[in-house]
Formats: sequence, C-alpha cells, structure tokens
Amino acid sequence: MTAPRDVVVVGGSIAAVTAVNTLRGEGFEGHITVLSEEPVPPYTRVPLSKGVLAGRQPPEDIEIGPLPSGVELRLGVRATGLDMRARVVRTTRGDVSYDGLVIASGARARRLGVLGNPVSRELVLRSRSDGLDLRDRLSHVSSVLVVGGGFLGMEIASTCCELGKRVTVVDIVPPLDALIGPYVGALVRESAERVGCRMIVADKVTLLGSPHPCAVATADGRRFEADLVVTAAGDVPNVEWLADSGLRLGRGVHVDERCRAAPGIVAAGDVAACLHLDSGPAGTRIPTWTNAVEQARVAALALLHADDAPRYRPSRYGWTEQFGWDLKMVGAEAPTGKPAVLDGDLTTGHAVLAWPDAEVRHTVMAVNHPTPPAKLKRLLRAT
Repeated sequence: MTAPRDVVVVGGSIAAVTAVNTLRGEGFEGHITVLSEEPVPPYTRVPLSKGVLAGRQPPEDIEIGPLPSGVELRLGVRATGLDMRARVVRTTRGDVSYDGLVIASGARARRLGVLGNPVSRELVLRSRSDGLDLRDRLSHVSSVLVVGGGFLGMEIASTCCELGKRVTVVDIVPPLDALIGPYVGALVRESAERVGCRMIVADKVTLLGSPHPCAVATADGRRFEADLVVTAAGDVPNVEWLADSGLRLGRGVHVDERCRAAPGIVAAGDVAACLHLDSGPAGTRIPTWTNAVEQARVAALALLHADDAPRYRPSRYGWTEQFGWDLKMVGAEAPTGKPAVLDGDLTTGHAVLAWPDAEVRHTVMAVNHPTPPAKLKRLLRAT
C-alpha cells in the first residue's frame, strides 16, 4: 500500500481530531482536510451534560484546541456521498478528492418520535447547540422529565436537580443497571432519590405533546408530565451518506481489527462497527469518548502503515459524574453480584471494586476513588 498524500477526515469529533494529531505525530506531511457539518470548531461533548448545562462552564472552554499547522478545517460542510472509484467525497459545498479517507462522522441522538405529531421538536442533548438550547430552556421551567436512564440521561437529571428542578427519569430498566450493574446502580439511585429525583421503570414509553413533548405515557396506562421532556435514549450512527458507496454498513461502518473499511479508507469513533469484536454479522460499536480516541489512533496508523499498524483492542474504559458520585470503570458492563473491595471502604463511599471477585476479574470500578484509569486497567489485567 502506498502512503496517502491527501487525507480527508469526515467529521469534527474527538475521533476526527485524534486521527489528525496522530497523522501529524507520525510524520505525515501531506495535506489534510477536515470536513465538519457543525459551524463551530471541534469540541468535546463530555461537559455538555455537566458544566455547560449547569451554566458553570462557558461553551468556548470545551473546544478541543487548534489543529496542527497545515490542516484545512472546513466548517458547515456536510458529507452527502462517497465515490470510492473516483476517490471523492460528495459534500454540500462540492466534491473533495482524497487518496486517504478517515470516516469519523459520528452518531446523532436517537429520537423516539411523538405520538400523533410527526413534526414535534423532540429535545435531545448531543451537540453544542443542543446543550445551549437546553440550558436556556431550563431557566424557564420548574420540572423536567428525562427519558433514558443511561449515563447521559442520569447526568442530565443530576444537573437539573442541582439547578433546583423537579426531576423524573423514565426507563425500561432501573437507571444505570445496564451499565454499572445493580449493586452500584442502587447506590447512585439512592443518592438521586435523596435530592428529589423520581425514577420510573416502564416497559414502553410514548412521548406526548406539541410542539415540544410535555408528557410521557407508559404501556400500563400511567402518564407523567413535566414542563420539559428530554430524550436520552442512545444514538444512531451517521452512515446514510455512505448508503451507495459500496462500503459494508450495519450498526455502523464495518471495519477490521485495524479499523480499515476498504483500501485507503478507515473509520473510527461512534460510526465504526468492529467485526472482530463480534461473532455476528453486525459488528460492535462502542460509543464512548475513550473508545473514539483509542480507535482513531489505530485508524490513522493503519492508513499510514497498513498491516504494520497495531490491532485495535478496546480498553472498555468509561466514566460518569452524577449525584455526587465519580465512577470510573474498566471491563464488562453491567457486572452482577456483590463486588470484592480491592482498596478503600465502600461504607465511606470511596473504594476500588472488582467483579466477580478479587482473583478472577471481568470489571474493575473506582468509586469516588483517586485511582487513575491506567491503574484500573492494570488491576483488570492482573488476574
């Protein structure tokens, strides 16, 4: 494989920026063009549900930083198609040629839709503009209902409680159980309930209201209302622009163990589905900040070094801050049973935990504990 001379990066995410920095760090001196649909420079989404939403952190502070010299950043440019034979990315501002392509087009918030109202403006939190819109709306309401009890939904709920709002979270399972498991999940929910956050478990949720949802109905006939309803029900990879490209698509862009989708084309971040991590045909997506960074590094190296690049092996590290809990976790999600305490004392709320026990670990978690991520990863590998 001949090293590329002109690399195009589709997306303005942390995966896109990491790929660019890795290319330059490896000595790539060719031209790099970054195409971002958003009108603002690349930023990190992590603070959107926390400091930005609470008004403690100005949106300018979440910018990732300037790109390396010689990188052309085109804002407000949406990719609309890919011609692999001609090596051209179709965009709303014309065609862009490449001989190396990084697909980092990310994902968008999954929308549930509003019963009887196909044009309802469902509120989500995915982008900088979403965060600023939601922050402004919160200043005019007293009650909030969050549909979805994952990390994002519960972080939004936590921030809303901090702002003095009456908060209800609705999900099909107890909030957080599908991520951090029922043991620690119960601890966080207890803290949430102590500050007035109500949590509802329902088999099915239907959004109601116009122009914005203002209530939800559950399959068992219950109805919950609030001044503001926010959907935090996962994401959908942005692959529609690749529909006629010839790339393999499923849960995302199918990539191999080096994040390659086709000769001269790699994908990373929320849009990439790794076939080598899943025995089935759909591949595995890991939509986390850490994964986007790790995957983008491998993808960029593969673009330059082909089979000499390292294989991608996810660390499966994630974290969240909510309701007074700082949780850092490495390994399998939703650990079950009572964990072993490797350090600290959980009765004081500060501990390092391991599942299923201290000898054979598949998950390690720091709960309000200063253990850095690198040490958590070592603890997981130490069995």
